[in-house]
Amino acid sequence: MTEEEAAELAQLERRANKLFSGRVEFLLSAPQLKFLPEPTVPEIAFAGRSNVGKSSLLNALTGRKAIARASVTPGRTQELNFFEVGEPTLFRLVDMPGYGFAKAPVKVVEKWKNLVKTYLRGRQVLVRNLVLVDSRHGLKDVDRDMMKMLDEAAVGYRIVLTKADKVKASDLEKVVAETEAEARKHIAAYPQIHVTSSEKGMGIAELRAAVLSDVGV
Repeated sequence: MTEEEAAELAQLERRANKLFSGRVEFLLSAPQLKFLPEPTVPEIAFAGRSNVGKSSLLNALTGRKAIARASVTPGRTQELNFFEVGEPTLFRLVDMPGYGFAKAPVKVVEKWKNLVKTYLRGRQVLVRNLVLVDSRHGLKDVDRDMMKMLDEAAVGYRIVLTKADKVKASDLEKVVAETEAEARKHIAAYPQIHVTSSEKGMGIAELRAAVLSDVGV
């Protein structure tokens, strides 16, 4: 990275931090597509296995303690949850239902899957998806299924490794390398892997800057 590029990135991070320290509010939960808000601003959606730390990352990203409710029960989020950022609203964050849970009834799983799939394919203002992957486990088959779904929907996505503070440096390096290699096989995957820890704040400023870059504000 050149000095000029580093300076631009630092400026983008400062803008992103300032924006996320301002207005961030829960808008609504949509159990069905007919309840979606009007597509007036860009949207960034969050996807990940249940218990991957999605709520914690949303809280860290927005600098709030509980804007997104963390749950000890995997699969609790059964709707698309929308959060507005900026005053006036510049873009929205969308918390999608977690996947990969074992205890939910088959019909419920199918309902969630159809909701997500239809949202991904039909939402014109959806500019980027963040696919969250637990650093301790790396990519699982359910993550690959999600990535395939995004490839087919032609929705660009960034892979975000969560809970990086829970992994030894050598193991983390291996997971990052393996994830990068896998990402190169997917047409809609962004080549850069984001390594984060909601608890320690690792990678949060960089991810905020990436979100700002994606929504173009």
